[in-house]
Amino acid sequence: MFNSLFDQVDSIIVRDPAARNRLEVITCYPGLHAVWIHRVSHALWNVGLKWIARLLSMLARFITGIEIHPGAIIGRRVFLDHGLGIVIGETTEIGDDCTIYQGVTLGGTSLYKGVKRHPTLGKGVVISAGAKVLGGFTVGDGARVGSNAVVLKEIPAGATAVGIPARVLHPDLPQIANADSKAKEYFSAYGVTPNVDDPVSMALKGLIDATLEQEAKIVALEKALARLSNTPQDAGVASDTQRDLGALKEWLKE
Repeated sequence: MFNSLFDQVDSIIVRDPAARNRLEVITCYPGLHAVWIHRVSHALWNVGLKWIARLLSMLARFITGIEIHPGAIIGRRVFLDHGLGIVIGETTEIGDDCTIYQGVTLGGTSLYKGVKRHPTLGKGVVISAGAKVLGGFTVGDGARVGSNAVVLKEIPAGATAVGIPARVLHPDLPQIANADSKAKEYFSAYGVTPNVDDPVSMALKGLIDATLEQEAKIVALEKALARLSNTPQDAGVASDTQRDLGALKEWLKE
């Protein structure tokens, strides 16, 4: 029991640079208190004492500002950072080592009882402040959801989702040989991931590349026609177009 307690506390210290020691985490972190109370209310829920379980979850909400339905399943070393305003629905499943920031809603979009209405988070998922994950789909292991994103469909493992509705970015993350020793170095606080490409800008860059290629072919055809007809050609317009498209492409890379 105590090993599990210290394991969760130590995982919070790794992920929060503001945490100075175990005593401070145990006494001053409402996200930790909410998870502890949920463990008790979830056990009561599973043995059929559902009213008492709901009453205990409401007490936890009053104390911590975090609402967790007693039917939700929460794995080990889950960190509710800051925590205020987090809402976790009944059929939610949260994997080990997930980090959830303030204002997050793990909600459902269905009114049918007895069905999977809320999301399932894999291991090591980061849900950033204000994000809404709505529906009975899966967020893959190691995925990240950006602040204020609204996620309505499944996210692949290791991807990052941003925007309203959320679109998936595929990050070029560093390859980690030893995940345990490097976890702190590459932890994505608030879902911020280095070296990501917006799929919209990638599509625009692809269109620009195709346009430049077509411009080059058109110039080559004009030169061939000019040689055949012995008439001079004006390459100024084509070069101006290439210059403008090149400038736009560089701007998209910034």
